[in-house]
Amino acid sequence: MPPEVSIILPSYNRLEYLRQAIESVFAQSFRDWELIVADDGSGPATAAYLAEVEQQPQVRVLRAVHTGKPSVVRNLALRAARGSLVAFLDSDDVWLPAKLELHVGLHRTWPVRRWSYVAINRINADGSLMHGQPQRPMPDGAIFAQLLELTANVSMSSVMAERALLQEIGGFDESQRFFEEFDLFMRLSLCSEVSVLTAPAVVSIRDHNQHYSANRIGSYQGRAQLLEKMRPFAIQRGLGALLQMEVSRNSADLARAWAIGGQRGVALRLLWESRTGAWHGRKWWLAGAVTVKSFLPRWARAAYRKVRS
Repeated sequence: MPPEVSIILPSYNRLEYLRQAIESVFAQSFRDWELIVADDGSGPATAAYLAEVEQQPQVRVLRAVHTGKPSVVRNLALRAARGSLVAFLDSDDVWLPAKLELHVGLHRTWPVRRWSYVAINRINADGSLMHGQPQRPMPDGAIFAQLLELTANVSMSSVMAERALLQEIGGFDESQRFFEEFDLFMRLSLCSEVSVLTAPAVVSIRDHNQHYSANRIGSYQGRAQLLEKMRPFAIQRGLGALLQMEVSRNSADLARAWAIGGQRGVALRLLWESRTGAWHGRKWWLAGAVTVKSFLPRWARAAYRKVRS
C-alpha cells in the first residue's frame, strides 16, 4: 500500500544541516510516510551520506544533474511521490516530532481544504532558538491577498497539500528561478482555501548565510516575475491596486539592491520606470536616495557617513 504522506526534500550539499533535517523525519511520531530526497548534484560527501540513508526502506534518493533550481528537483520528487498528501521539508530546516501527526490530523479535520500550513519558529545556524521573533499573521481560508503582499507566515517546510491538487496546478513553475515557493502557494490559494495550525510551532526554519535566496537581486527579480504572472488573477479579484503597490515596492527594493551592487544606471532607470504611482511610497524615496548617493565620489560618501554617525 502507498504511504499516506510523501515527504519531498531537495538537497544540495550543506551536509551538516541535511543530516539534521533527515533525522527529524525519522523522529516523527506519525510513521506512515515515505521520504523522497531529490539531490541536485551534490558533492562526494553528501552523495556518500545519501547512499547510506537510502538503505532505509522508507527512503528513496533521486539524483539529478546540478541545475541550481529548487523547482526542478522538487518536481522530480513530486512525480515520484505515491502518498495522497505531500509535505515539504527544506534541507536546512527541521521538524519537531509531532509535526506530521498534527498536520495530517488537520487535513482529516478539514478535508474540504486541500492544502494547509503550520506554525513555525526560527532558529540560528547552530540550531538555537532565535529571540525576539516578529509575530506575523497566519490567516486561513482564502489568503491570495495576504500571499500577494507577503504578510502570511507561510514557509515551504510548513506546507502540506493533496498530491492530486499539486498535479492539477502543474507542480512548481520551473521558469520561476526565485520565489518559486510563493508562486506555488498563490496557485494553490486560487484553487482551494487553506487550513492552518497556529500552535504549537512544529517546524524550525534555520537562518544562516548559505541560503539560496541570499541573492537579493535575483530574489527581487523573481518576485517581479511572479507579480506580473499574478496580475490577471489579482485584477479579477479586485486586487489590482494592491498588486500595483507591491510591484512599486518590489521595484524600489530591486533598484536599491542594484545601486548597492554598483549598477547605478540600472537602478536609476528602474526607479524612473516605476515612478508612476510610486513617488508617494517611502521605499521608492529611500531607494532613490541610495541611488543618488552611489553617484557621489567616494570622499563625499565617506563624509556623509561621518556626518550621519
